[in-house]
Amino acid sequence: MNEKDGTFKVDRGVAVVDCGPVVNPGPLVAQIEGGIIMGLSTVMKEQVEFAQGGIKSSNFDNYKLITMGVIPKIEVHIIKSSEPIGGIGEPGVPPVAPAVANAIFNAIGARVRRIPITPQVLMEAIRNKEA
Repeated sequence: MNEKDGTFKVDRGVAVVDCGPVVNPGPLVAQIEGGIIMGLSTVMKEQVEFAQGGIKSSNFDNYKLITMGVIPKIEVHIIKSSEPIGGIGEPGVPPVAPAVANAIFNAIGARVRRIPITPQVLMEAIRNKEA
């Protein structure tokens, strides 16, 4: 994390999953990894931009996403469970934004309350911390 320019990176993501008995762990791990990556992209880059009364970010050539070089090491741990099978769906996505915001708070004491956490958003949070 760089408090001077508002940039940060995520080095590691860890998920622990309890969705009942797991028949085939490979797709479960892939689903959670993909969810974490999607969540990080939302936290770090993604936003719909508007200009001239319309949508500026209308396609992938001008819609910001994270790239492979930004994706951290991801660990997925599966809990052995005898609960009923519950499926996996998209539970890898929602916890990412609060986890990153809490990590930022733990690192520098600044509370970030909106996404994407761009350098400008982070610098504003740092300024508000000092006020």
